Amino acid sequence: MSLQAPQPRDDIYGAYDHSYLQNNGPKQHTQSPIVTGTSVLAVKFKDGVVIAADNLASYGSLARFTDVKRLRPFNSTTIIGVGGDVSDMQYLDRMLNSLDISENYGSAGHALNAKNLHTYLAKVMYKRRSDVNPLWNAILVAGLDGDNKPFLSSVDLLGTTFSSPTLATGYGAHLAQPLLRKLVEDEDKVKDVTREAAVEAIKQAMKVLFYRDARSMDKYSLAVVTKEGGVELKEDEQLEGQSWAFAETIRGYGTQVV
Repeated sequence: MSLQAPQPRDDIYGAYDHSYLQNNGPKQHTQSPIVTGTSVLAVKFKDGVVIAADNLASYGSLARFTDVKRLRPFNSTTIIGVGGDVSDMQYLDRMLNSLDISENYGSAGHALNAKNLHTYLAKVMYKRRSDVNPLWNAILVAGLDGDNKPFLSSVDLLGTTFSSPTLATGYGAHLAQPLLRKLVEDEDKVKDVTREAAVEAIKQAMKVLFYRDARSMDKYSLAVVTKEGGVELKEDEQLEGQSWAFAETIRGYGTQVV
């Protein structure tokens, strides 16, 4: 008995056409992301940084992959959060893994801090943009700088960089940022923010995004970076205490009785 998988009959369907596998046209770059991750949130506090991202990767509008970790520790002082195209995120992960290995086996005797890594990623993203082949990602780099002070900055697919005591990518830039800014208005307020307050603000912002962002989910990863504890990463956090009671007061969608 043959174990070969059945094949369509040539006398009925015709011979298999391999021509579609041959590409004689011009080289093509990604025009738009296919599988994507949504928001990444981060906020500074007096001793470090808190960063979070949910574990969902969407295939268009389909919530396809529910266990995609988008927070990537680099060393004991740095972690990055990546939104946007998942395949480009995986490329960045391999590149940073190679960089980490070369740094660990190098003879320089020093490690890259969060500020160094952000500068490196900014150069990478700008170079790819200049080649008209960008990496379709928005990245937050969180951790400690060379003076062991909290560091938080972003870089996007154009190589544009921005630093702030609170940052968010994707839909979070519209919905989560106003909430986080209530806690930390500017750099002068960072010294007054405790770890507990920063973590709670991030959790509340993640809950709001779960309510309002159709590309989010209730399972997420959360990391805290401090000088004493290094990178403390939890990848299977669950939102708690959701309430959809507010939906009854929303008007303008679906069949409703006013």
